[in-house]
Amino acid sequence: MKQCTHADGLPHPEPEPLSETCPECLAEGTHPVQLRICLTCGHVGCCDSSPGRHATGHHKESEHPVMRTFEPGERWRWCFVDHVLV
Repeated sequence: MKQCTHADGLPHPEPEPLSETCPECLAEGTHPVQLRICLTCGHVGCCDSSPGRHATGHHKESEHPVMRTFEPGERWRWCFVDHVLV
């Protein structure tokens, strides 16, 4: 089974969220479907089911490898580089 090679390098504690919602969606006037938080810098972006796919866009621009769901009651993480749940 493939494993994430980036989780050990994440900051502890996790970064604080830079916003409460996706700022790119706010600027574009769209509605985020679900939110994700970058575990390197705290950027909050929308999921791939949202029109802008801003969490993935943040990863592509920044190369920050791991995000976590920013939805209440959820705690899963995703590594964009290794394509696995962390």
